[in-house]
Formats: sequence, structure tokens, C-alpha cells
Amino acid sequence: MVRLLGICAGVGAHLLLIVTVWFLFPFLMDGRGIAEAVAVPRWWVADTLLALQFGFGHSLLLLPPVRQRLEHLVPRPLYGCFFTTITCLSLLVLILTWQPSGVFVYRLEGWAGVAMRGAYGLSWVGLLYTLGLTGYGWQTGWTPFWAWLRGRQPPPRRFTIHGAYHVMRHPVYLAFLGQVWLTPVMTLDRLLLTTIFTGYIFLGSYLKDRRLLFYLGDTYRDYQARVPGYPLFPAPLGRVGPLRISGD
Repeated sequence: MVRLLGICAGVGAHLLLIVTVWFLFPFLMDGRGIAEAVAVPRWWVADTLLALQFGFGHSLLLLPPVRQRLEHLVPRPLYGCFFTTITCLSLLVLILTWQPSGVFVYRLEGWAGVAMRGAYGLSWVGLLYTLGLTGYGWQTGWTPFWAWLRGRQPPPRRFTIHGAYHVMRHPVYLAFLGQVWLTPVMTLDRLLLTTIFTGYIFLGSYLKDRRLLFYLGDTYRDYQARVPGYPLFPAPLGRVGPLRISGD
């Protein structure tokens, strides 16, 4: 029974991921069907809560102490699938219950609109590229799940630097930043979402640095000293100097 539940959880998480991307792509591109909807009173209250619940849940489940506690309930090889499931559900709640403001900040037409949609599409290409650098299976939880399904130990996840990671520490977050800003239709509610998600992206970058320091120690600290989180940014999202030991 436990094995059957684990299989359902792993397969279900990845099917849910496909469904989420299907809804997320048009939602972030131009809010199709939402931008033209009639404004809802106090839309900003509901939308703020919807945006915050995603960021809060996404970050909470990645905190090492939280993960260690939850792994007493969720088998470690299935934690990635569990994380994917919660992330997808929170995104679907956001997308399907988002409230329109009915107020346009700008709306690009003609070649400007085509160019913006093209740039948005490229941000997804960038996301797929950067996720691939660290392994899609690790990002979605498939790699440890597949090893568990075959009765094997997951392969060790090594810290290696490829491609864009030679230039910045957070290329995945940068691609996501493009997805939330590169829209040909900016409404007031979308501007609220973009503002909250931008803040979360930078906060999430900082928290990821802290998380990898926890797991990798001096290996990651040396990487921080050589490669900025984002080019031209100051610390802590730029280069971070190596730890100085008193007396040196």
C-alpha cells in the first residue's frame, strides 16, 4: 500500500506540473481572459493574499529545518514530488481565483506587442535552459522518485557549475523575473503581482544562498566570492567576500 501511494504521489505530481504549466503560460503572458473581466471590489486584498501564499509556502518547504521535520512524515525520496505538488497547487489556486482590477497600465499592440510576446517566450526558453543545467529530475523530484521506484539509492547530487552559473548564481530566478515583467498587457492587478513576485524573487535568491551555505559550507562560500548572484548587484546578491577568521 505504501509503495502504491508513493507511485501515485510521484506520477501525480508530474501530471499536476504539466497542468500547472498549461495554465501558467497564458496567465503570465497577458492574463488571457482576466484583463478584460469586470473589476472585483477590493481585488487588491484577495490578490495580495494569493501572491503571498505562493511565496510563503514555496520558501517554507525549502527551509532545512522544515524539510527535516517533514521528512519524518514524507519519505525523503518523495520529498521533491511533495514539494512540486504543493507548489503547483498554490500556483493553480492563484491563477484560478485571481481577481481583476479592470484598470490598464499599458497595452501594447502591433509590433510592440509581438516583440513583447517574443521576449516572454524567450524567458521560458531561458527557464528551461537554466533548470536543465542542474537537472530537471532534481528540480521536479523525478530523479529521487525514480531511484526509489526501482529500489535504488538516488545518485549523489553534486555541486557543479555549468553554463550561465559561471556568470551568476541565480539564472533560474532571473528567467522567472522575465516571465513576470515581460507582458504586453499590464493591468493594475498584474502590476501588484509583478511587484510582489519581484520582491519574492530577490528574497528567494537570498534564502537560496543561505540554504546552499547550510548544505555546502565553504564550497558554496567560495562560489559566492567568485560569482555574483546577479551581475552589477551589491552584496548579498552580488559577490560575497570569503569568511574572515579573527586573527588572520
